[in-house]
Amino acid sequence: LAAATPTEGASNGAVEASASPSPPPPAKAVRAYAIPPPARRRYAVTGEVKGFPYYVNAEVAWTQDGKTYDARMEISRFLLGSRVQTSTGQISGQGLEPTRFGDKVKSEVAAHFEREKGKVSFSANTPDTPLLAGAQDQLSIFMQMAAMLAGDPRGFPEGSTLSFQAVGPRSADTWVFTVGGTGTQSLAGGELEAVHLWRNPSGEYDPKTEVWLAPALGYLPVRIRLTQRNGDFVDQQWKSTQP
Repeated sequence: LAAATPTEGASNGAVEASASPSPPPPAKAVRAYAIPPPARRRYAVTGEVKGFPYYVNAEVAWTQDGKTYDARMEISRFLLGSRVQTSTGQISGQGLEPTRFGDKVKSEVAAHFEREKGKVSFSANTPDTPLLAGAQDQLSIFMQMAAMLAGDPRGFPEGSTLSFQAVGPRSADTWVFTVGGTGTQSLAGGELEAVHLWRNPSGEYDPKTEVWLAPALGYLPVRIRLTQRNGDFVDQQWKSTQP
């Protein structure tokens, strides 16, 4: 959850055929979403920048009442303060529908989902972008994937893909995740079975994003790893969950 960015081809959290030289068939509609129950999750975060390792903590607070949701992720950095990302929105028959995404280090920048106008606007005064069906922000996207897999565990075979318009604090991009296999992850909080998904970088400075979703925890992310082309990485691993 520690990273981040409308183009044609993004779908409503759609599932497509596995990547191949030929274009995939039309996306399969997602018919059921199981929204994760409220929880507070703590993570141990390790990383490396230019050969220097670091260790920090992160916490994700997730609440929902069946109609609205609120997500907040904070990464505490020793002597450097913290980074906080927030996502708020509605819950509908299409899962999560964000209304606002915020990203704060010293000052906050935010994206606003103006559905009645069909656009996303940004507090950083970057250009507005069209709002596509099924759009998520860079925090809600992980909860939406959890809701999709929990609602239809057999509907995402290995090799299938999930495509989203992913809105960041200053712009939007298309994120495509490939579904991998299920295996045991040895995490800071113990061992859990988890489904591996990944997104390959689309730009020179874009990291490879890997996420592991655990069925035992409502398919919420138990590990997220971001790897840059130069080898720098961030590895966020689940430590504990509280109601």
